[in-house]
Amino acid sequence: MPTRGHYTPVSGRVERATGVTDASGNAVFNWPAGVFSAPPVVTVALQGPAGFRSHTVTANSATATTVNVQGSPVVSLLGIQILAAATPAAGITVHVHATAP
Repeated sequence: MPTRGHYTPVSGRVERATGVTDASGNAVFNWPAGVFSAPPVVTVALQGPAGFRSHTVTANSATATTVNVQGSPVVSLLGIQILAAATPAAGITVHVHATAP
């Protein structure tokens, strides 16, 4: 059974940025004025020490994007590993690519 796809190259501007989360787990990226006329499509990658991390784009506009990162330690209970409650992950490097929609 063949699989077909269609690729459309990105025609809008692409911005790349790297930031580090603060004590609340937030990294804020301010886009240059006039680059985006609408909130961009954002992809996120995290870089940090070993551990479970999750991220959420908590705010996204044509001028700025905020990413919140939560971390959860793995706890072993009777030989079973479980995730403890998530807390803000400070000091995590966040890489973002933003593309015009």
